[in-house]
Amino acid sequence: MSVLLLLVGCAVGGTPARPARSGDRSAGPTGSTGSTGAGGSVAGGLDVRAENARPGAECGLTQLGPQHAVEGWLDRVSIRPGDPVRLFASTSAPSLTASVFRTGWYGGRTCRLVTTTGSLRPGLQAAPAHAPGINTISAAAWQPTATFDTSSWPPGDYLFRLDASDGNHRYVPLTVRGPGAAGRVVILNAVTTWQAYNAWGGYSLYHGLRGFADRARVVSFDRPYDYGDGAADFTGNEEPLVALAERLDLPVDYATDVDLHADPNLLDGARAVISLGHDEYYSPAMRAALTAARDRGTNIAFLGANAVYRRIRLDPSPHGSDRLETAYKVAQEDPYHGHDDAQITANWPSPPRADPESSLTGAMYQCNPVHGDMVVYRPQSWLLAGTGLTAGAHLPGLIGSEYDRVDTAYPTPRPIEVLMHSPITCRGARDHSDVSYYVTPSKAGVFDSGTSAWVCALADVCGPGARGPAVQIPITRITTTMLTAFAAGPAGDAHPAVDAIPPDDRAIAAPGEND
Repeated sequence: MSVLLLLVGCAVGGTPARPARSGDRSAGPTGSTGSTGAGGSVAGGLDVRAENARPGAECGLTQLGPQHAVEGWLDRVSIRPGDPVRLFASTSAPSLTASVFRTGWYGGRTCRLVTTTGSLRPGLQAAPAHAPGINTISAAAWQPTATFDTSSWPPGDYLFRLDASDGNHRYVPLTVRGPGAAGRVVILNAVTTWQAYNAWGGYSLYHGLRGFADRARVVSFDRPYDYGDGAADFTGNEEPLVALAERLDLPVDYATDVDLHADPNLLDGARAVISLGHDEYYSPAMRAALTAARDRGTNIAFLGANAVYRRIRLDPSPHGSDRLETAYKVAQEDPYHGHDDAQITANWPSPPRADPESSLTGAMYQCNPVHGDMVVYRPQSWLLAGTGLTAGAHLPGLIGSEYDRVDTAYPTPRPIEVLMHSPITCRGARDHSDVSYYVTPSKAGVFDSGTSAWVCALADVCGPGARGPAVQIPITRITTTMLTAFAAGPAGDAHPAVDAIPPDDRAIAAPGEND
């Protein structure tokens, strides 16, 4: 076993968190066209085909148990192979074991067992600290439970499964990066958005114990996730794309948006970057790095809605750099207001220094919550080839709960082509959700799915109203076509965009959201 065990003593429990949802982790996407033959090996990085030839394993959770029955966090959101990573776990059970799984596509399973610890006895760790005013919740005082030797771990997205001796389970996520992005499709885990919605200890960037007014202004990565079975948005909004990309033998690499913030050269030479189902929180450094990559010819796919909407700052915590995330959302509340506007954490489309996300994504975030059908507008697009979809065809329930639309009242790259134009009603107002594709002078192609339900549809896990082959098969086909083209290099060379914008997408102000 590649793990150094550190036994710790018992302490007092923490604050209740909302329950997570369990699910079967062995099912993978259906309706794909199979291997693209693109090849999984690029010099110096992950050989996807060789990795996925290894035996798969069942990594599902069968019993979550009560809140805080077992939970944990890691002192890094991402590492390179060989970097040590420490697990901080807590449980009311006498002991637990930690099994580490790499996610991918292993002959129909989506996990491979990498290592398992022996029996660990962390007990219940200390109650979290609360910082009044900014309402930051931190478990930084927890004692480490185990330190892992990762030297044999290939790049990928990982799930630590904590198995308590009383039968309860939780996940803890980790990203393992490769040596470089050159020639690869980079799958970008949106950990800043995961943390924004994390209300473990009673506070997220959305609410506190009394609602929006006493929400946290700064959240910490030094605590467990209280949703997604401990894995936040990964299992529903991200892993279905990971499974498909590896099933297609694409030359993939993995990183988080925190890595994008820390390293402006992270995407040098990348063929494409895939932003997943909910990628909302961006620092100026993150946005600048992604824009620069696009302008050098790197394709980008935004497979969600509401991307690049919140401006954030990242600062160190006791456990390392970039582990505190600040987002005041209301400019006047930010301590930098009035004397350093460049530091303010308001929404990107809002003053001061408003910079709408549409200049990068191609579309504007509009509103939530919605639920509606996706409607085909331009079936002749290369992205819809082989789907059999015709103009006006409906993909049931695929719009929601958040959506984007092309809106020429805001900065809009041209030429831009709207592929789907779907009528919906949000907060009593009639509107449209758009799927769009544009090409830059660098020939990079940029795709925006226009809905937050795109990635979950790949594995048919979106929930009621957006289920079944009528949704999963065409979305998998479109995504396969896009990924294959994006992995080949600047998509605009083979697939130029046509400037095709519906008349009602012109000069309409986005309502956005207040929370």
